Amino acid sequence: DRERFQTLLHRLGLRQPANGIARSPAEAEAVAERIGYPVVVRPSYVLGGRAMEIVHDRASLQRYMRVALQLAGQDVASGPVLIDRYLNDAIEADVDCIADGHDVYVAGVMEHIEEAGIHSGDSACSLPPYTLSPAIVSELKEQTEAMARELGIVGLMNVQYAIKDQDIFVLEVNPRASRTVPFVAKATGVPVAKIGARVMAGAKLAEFRLDDRAVAPHVAVKEAVFPFNRFPNVDTILGPEMRSTGEVMGLDASFERAFAKSQLAAGVRLPLSGVVFLSVRGSDKPAVPALARRLVDMGFTILATRGTAQRLREAGIAVEVVNKVLEGRPNCVDAIRSGDVQMVINTAQGAQSVADSFDIRRSALTLGIPHFTTMAGARAATHAIAAMREGPLEVAPLQSYFSGSF
Repeated sequence: DRERFQTLLHRLGLRQPANGIARSPAEAEAVAERIGYPVVVRPSYVLGGRAMEIVHDRASLQRYMRVALQLAGQDVASGPVLIDRYLNDAIEADVDCIADGHDVYVAGVMEHIEEAGIHSGDSACSLPPYTLSPAIVSELKEQTEAMARELGIVGLMNVQYAIKDQDIFVLEVNPRASRTVPFVAKATGVPVAKIGARVMAGAKLAEFRLDDRAVAPHVAVKEAVFPFNRFPNVDTILGPEMRSTGEVMGLDASFERAFAKSQLAAGVRLPLSGVVFLSVRGSDKPAVPALARRLVDMGFTILATRGTAQRLREAGIAVEVVNKVLEGRPNCVDAIRSGDVQMVINTAQGAQSVADSFDIRRSALTLGIPHFTTMAGARAATHAIAAMREGPLEVAPLQSYFSGSF
């Protein structure tokens, strides 16, 4: 019940993105105009981000209300539609906790690597957070504890947040075990699901001597596993609708090395040298010079489409220009298929841009070339490559990361 939840947040003094509920196309347009585009639209009472989209204008919203909902099924189309303001470039975080009706134990605070707007099940994440400040992490814990107490939670609870310009927004609260619970348990050495079940059966948190202020000497990175290579003509670009079918994790002393291990576990072999192809959307161009410079400093050659190449040359970075697919041959897809490219970074926005760059992503997938469709993922991969160049990754048993038994 969105209205009751909004009342609860106001009572606690917590924020959420501007939002509204629509039960007709006309109501949806009115809500979107009031809170401003872009907006995230989704049916109520669905899991996995089913039929969820980021909509950038009125025409796209009309198409969503007319077509997308109907394709999702009658059970979805007949219910209300939730509309939220989309927070551009926000950092998303997941928090899992256990509550016994009085005390609250925060089991883990996870920072998503991909920005808000990518479904939480599809985004890689780091525990502990790798860029959030200690003050923000403490505030996330305090807000989670306040909501768990106010809701009277007995058992497990998951909260998803977005952090934009140091402001924290509550995206959703799930009074149940989340898909992140197994990851948190393995990352922290605390049997979260077992304790949650015992609390639901009447045990108190005080019986388990838990300390959510303890700082682990290692970093755990969860990565999603996708089935794209089993489905011809399916695009690999990520969005608000969940598409992953599994998860893996990497553990190490630093975020960079843990991320590298998570990529290996997911079947992605990051290159240590060679050519990196870059083609990014307009909103990502300000961030691309720093990324490219780091790659060039490690000895990589940069291959880019004209718009991206122009931005790199303005920053004084050496780059080779290649045609887009629509500009004639030889083009970027030819270079990928010829084995001349070792890593692909391709971000797109808008239906036309996504369609035009489909062959880039599909060719990289088919040939097993590491490819990233968000700048955040590309940055993490670049840092991981730098860490791997400093020395080989080492393997240790899971139990060695914890002082007690697991």
